[in-house]
Amino acid sequence: MEEGTRHKVVIIGGGTGGIAVAAHLLKAVENLNVAIVEPADTHYYQPGWTFVGAGIITAEKTARNMGAVIPKGVKWIQDGVNAIDLTLASGGLLGYDFLIVAAGIKTDWDSIPGLKESLGKEGVVSNYDYQQAPKTWQTIQNFKGGTAIFTQPAPPFKCPGAAQKILYLADDAFRKSGVRAKSHLIFCSAAPGIFPVKKYAAALNKVIARKELDMRYQTKLVEIRAETKEAVFDKGGEQEVIKYDMIHVTPPMCAQDFLKGSAISDAGGWIDVDIHTLQHKKYSNIFGIGDCTNTPNSKTAAAIKGQTPVVASNVVAAINDQVGKSAYDGYASCPLVTGYGKLVLAEFDYNMQPKETFPFDQGRERRSMYYLKKYALPKFYWDVLLRGGDLHVGGS
Repeated sequence: MEEGTRHKVVIIGGGTGGIAVAAHLLKAVENLNVAIVEPADTHYYQPGWTFVGAGIITAEKTARNMGAVIPKGVKWIQDGVNAIDLTLASGGLLGYDFLIVAAGIKTDWDSIPGLKESLGKEGVVSNYDYQQAPKTWQTIQNFKGGTAIFTQPAPPFKCPGAAQKILYLADDAFRKSGVRAKSHLIFCSAAPGIFPVKKYAAALNKVIARKELDMRYQTKLVEIRAETKEAVFDKGGEQEVIKYDMIHVTPPMCAQDFLKGSAISDAGGWIDVDIHTLQHKKYSNIFGIGDCTNTPNSKTAAAIKGQTPVVASNVVAAINDQVGKSAYDGYASCPLVTGYGKLVLAEFDYNMQPKETFPFDQGRERRSMYYLKKYALPKFYWDVLLRGGDLHVGGS
């Protein structure tokens, strides 16, 4: 191995988890040799894409140059990873004493026949992509009435609330443009209900009733027939075909290809970590953070907010030949936008019990929480979370 290709800590991924934990480590250990492996030029604030799709902000506000967000003092290796032994896409090898896998999750557009080639055309849209989210807003603006379908796949998938947020916002937009009365809004979800935490599900079901939405649970999208504007669903083993004028698709997601079948992953390709310490179950010098792990929490930026100090603390302990004591309780947050100016801030733990930040009932729609989502959380994300600052702030 060539000189300079070994680092004390190597982090795979320059997304939320990778950047945040790198910043924390640099503050905790002076002159720590840290490298991040990340091929992309741009870092995205993905929680903002729902607002892009609803015409609230522009896509450009969610993007920054990768070099500007990687902490000073961290070596940026702008390359991909082909294998977990840290064979780089360029062909080189990378050595480490400690490895943090923050590889995120793969958006699997190809798993739905007809989706990838029709995306962004003839009413087929998705907020789960930087280039595609603006097309959602264009489609909502141009909608003249008819059937609008919104889908949610089986887990795992990132930002679980996003699939339904755009449903509520589209309903509001259609009312403002005067086409809601001649529109049929259908939510097709593979889940058995609207939300897994009872308190927030009760609040959302009131929103659904008020908006007169057609909710179809345990109904999974399996094909798009763009030429006939038909969406094919699996409902309990039976096929159902629904014609659409617009369809917003939350695509299925899976583990990154280089993790599937690797020595540190489970059968699904997820990093096999202790759900509390986030340390690998077999290899004590490996940790996982964010969407790439097999922890059973919702895959959100807020979950990474909860995981970051745990991983950083336990890595520092491992560097000092100590046993890490920090524990993650499964905290996650879904800021559930229920319309323009309305939001239910869901915060909960592994046990699907509320774990709320604010001293009031968060199981209600509030304008204040909408403004938190629109103004405060992006600033917190860029200026605090990614810079290793104080993480004791509500959901992201």
